[in-house]
Amino acid sequence: MIDILILSNGPGEVTTWVRPVVKALRKQLGNDISQVRISVILSPCPHASGKEASIASSYPEVNRVQSSEHFWQFLLVGRTAENWDWRDQGVLVFLGGDQIFPVIIGKRLGYKTLVYAEWEARWHSFIDYFGVMKSHVIKNVDPKYAHKFHVVGDLMLEAAGEIRKEEDNKIEKWSDPIIGLLPGSKTAKLTQGVPLTLAIAEYIHSKRPEIKFFIPVAPTLDLPTLVSFANPENNQFTKVFNFKGAILKDNYLETSTGLQVELKQENPAYHLLSQAAICLTTVGANTAELGALGVPMIVLLPTQQLDAMRSWDGLPGLLANLPGVGSSFAKLINWWFLRNKGLLAWPNIWAQTEIVPELVGKLQPEELGNMVLDFLDHPEKLADIKDKLRSVRGESGAAEKLASLVKKMIENDHIS
Repeated sequence: MIDILILSNGPGEVTTWVRPVVKALRKQLGNDISQVRISVILSPCPHASGKEASIASSYPEVNRVQSSEHFWQFLLVGRTAENWDWRDQGVLVFLGGDQIFPVIIGKRLGYKTLVYAEWEARWHSFIDYFGVMKSHVIKNVDPKYAHKFHVVGDLMLEAAGEIRKEEDNKIEKWSDPIIGLLPGSKTAKLTQGVPLTLAIAEYIHSKRPEIKFFIPVAPTLDLPTLVSFANPENNQFTKVFNFKGAILKDNYLETSTGLQVELKQENPAYHLLSQAAICLTTVGANTAELGALGVPMIVLLPTQQLDAMRSWDGLPGLLANLPGVGSSFAKLINWWFLRNKGLLAWPNIWAQTEIVPELVGKLQPEELGNMVLDFLDHPEKLADIKDKLRSVRGESGAAEKLASLVKKMIENDHIS
C-alpha cells in the first residue's frame, strides 16, 4: 500500500502539471485506492485564484485535497486540517511551490522525493530524484548528484497537447482568422488591459470585419466584473484609449461600434487558444502557456499611468498597495522597472532573446492594430514565431516519464 503525495500551488501548476501527472500515475499504477492513494496538498501562491483546491478535487484520479490555507500548519507540525492518515511507504512528487517544502515534508513522512524542475533544481543532497525539463538544468550539478537527474521534458507542453486532443471534437472550428485577447486577471492589469485590447480589436475589425475575437475568461473572474472594466463610468482608462465602452450580451462583449467579442469560460482554454492566429496578452503566466502552445503573441505593458500597475509580487507589491502612500511607491517602482526591465515574456526569457514582440509604453490602439494586421498579411512571420516558440520548449511525454520514475522508486528503491 502506497501513498503518493503531490505538492503544488498556483492555478497554472494545478491545471498544466498536476492534471497530466495524476492521469499518467493512474495509467501506470492502477486505480485501486487500497493499493495507491493520491493526495494533493497546496501551498500558498501569490497568483492563486482560490479555486485550485476545487480544480484538483475535480480530477477523478485524486483521492483527497487540502487547500493552501492549511499548508503552514501541515509544514510546521505535520498535521492536515482533516487529520489525514499516512501509509508507511510513499513518494512525494513536487509540482510547484518552494523546493524546500519537499525536503521538510519528505523527511517528516519518511517518503522518497521527486522534484519536477523547469529551470532550476535545488537541495541536491536532500532530494532523492529530479525530473527536469531540459538538460541545461543539469549542467552545473555536482557529479556526485548527477545520478539523481533525469530529463523528462516539458509538462506544460504535455498538458496542452493532451487537452487539445481531448477537446478537439467538442468545439467549433472557425473558418475565419481568430484573435485571442488576454487582458489579465487582476485589477491592476484589467484596468488598462480591457479597454486597450478591445480598442485594438475595434480598429482591426474596422479594417478586416471577417476577423473574430474571443477572451478566455480567467477562472478568478466573473463576467460582470470583467465587463465593469469596459464601462467608461467605472474605468477612466477607457478614455485614455478612446474606447467608448462595451456591454454584456449573452456570452459576448458588444462594443459601441457593434463588434462582438466572445467570452469563453472553459478552463484551461488551450484548445481555443491553439486555434488563434495571434494573441494580444499582458505579461505573466499567459505568455508561458501561449509559448507552450506555439501560439504567436504580442505582449502589452501599457504605462499610461505609472501608478496603475500595482500587481507586483513580494515587497514591491506590498509597498505599491499601501494605503495613502501606495501610489507614490507604485510610480517609483514602475519608473525603476521601465529603466531596468529586461525581457518580460516567458518565451523570450527562455530564449534570452525577443521571439515575440514586447511593447512597453504609452500604447495606442491604431498602432498596435496595424502591427497585428501586418502579421496577418505576412503569415510567414507568424510561422517563424511558431517555430521559434517550439524550439525553446522541452520534449513532450513528461507526465509519462515522471510516472515511470515514481513507479521505479516504488518498485526498486533505486533508479538505474
